[in-house]
Amino acid sequence: MLPAAGEIVWAVGSLWMSSTLLHNWPDPHGYWRDNDALAYALLAAVYLPLVLRRRHPLAVMASTGLWVGTYFTLGYYHVVAACGMATALYTVASLCPRKVSLRCAAATLAVLLWGTRLAEPGVGGMSAAFVTVATVVCWVAGDGSRRLRELTRQLRLEQEEKARRAVTEERIKIARELHDVIAHHVSVISVQTGLAGYVFSSDPPTARRALGTIGDSAREALAEMRRMLVVLREDPGRGTAGQAEPDAGEANASGASGLGRLDELVRRVGEAGVPVDVRITGTAYELPPGIDLCAYRVVQEALTNVIKHAPDARTTVRVHYAADEVRVRVKDDGSRRARPRPPAAGRPAGQGLIGMRERTTIYPGTVTAEPASGGGFEVSLRVPVPRAGGGA
Repeated sequence: MLPAAGEIVWAVGSLWMSSTLLHNWPDPHGYWRDNDALAYALLAAVYLPLVLRRRHPLAVMASTGLWVGTYFTLGYYHVVAACGMATALYTVASLCPRKVSLRCAAATLAVLLWGTRLAEPGVGGMSAAFVTVATVVCWVAGDGSRRLRELTRQLRLEQEEKARRAVTEERIKIARELHDVIAHHVSVISVQTGLAGYVFSSDPPTARRALGTIGDSAREALAEMRRMLVVLREDPGRGTAGQAEPDAGEANASGASGLGRLDELVRRVGEAGVPVDVRITGTAYELPPGIDLCAYRVVQEALTNVIKHAPDARTTVRVHYAADEVRVRVKDDGSRRARPRPPAAGRPAGQGLIGMRERTTIYPGTVTAEPASGGGFEVSLRVPVPRAGGGA
């Protein structure tokens, strides 16, 4: 690939300006060597390689230092060659590691100080100070450009990582919602299908009730799916001004599940053959939507596991409203036909338990799922509830 047009313009323009300055600079006292073809050739050797300075910064730096040093040693007018050295140093500082650029800065300063011996009498000290300051300025500017580029790249990588993490979190959220919505209803449908098939001929009324429960569970699963899709499609940037009010069907679809629907959940589980006793203690109050949904999903998942693994067990659900927290406990009596074993070391837990823990951690709360002391299995949830004036 050819060098960029800007690099070519810079190198050729610098050569033209330096050559013109060398040709027109007066020297009545004969301080410097007379201009000749060699002087212009050395200037060309200093400036023309700068077209490759961004591709090969160290090679161009070495070449520039060699030819500038030769130019100074031969005694030509020194000022016109200093710009090439400064440009090469800036490029190295902006593209190479700091250790390398510092060494190049020291070499640049040495070459330029060697050139100050050609200064006019009485200004040698000023020339030395000038080239020292110029060297420091070029290095600092180049190093600052390098650091800014690195910070920009790091920021871009962090933004990409945040975007990937957000996508992963959203996928986990969708997976958790799908599990919570589908698993319970499918479990109920599975149990009721088996029951209906078993008593289809011998007990038609029971079979019809089972089929009704299957239909109710299927409709509820579809309603839950619609609610979830509404949440996932919701655009937080859209305003409400000028928008029409949703109709009753949309309002119902957008409403989230909560402990207010606990009776409906218990009825459906009872129809699946699992008797559930519900007790609510404390003074009930309206929970924040997220906490309400969290508590409902934990109860739903616990009852789903009872349906799967202990369909003959009697189950109790306890909900206690405290001043600054809500506590939920789901316990069966241990009449299990297929108790699931705890996950072995290195083996992931089930999606239901993972989902319960993820939901609870958000608020933050605690959830435990373990064998009960008197037999059976128990799931306990405890979530703090921030309330106005409650000190939470």
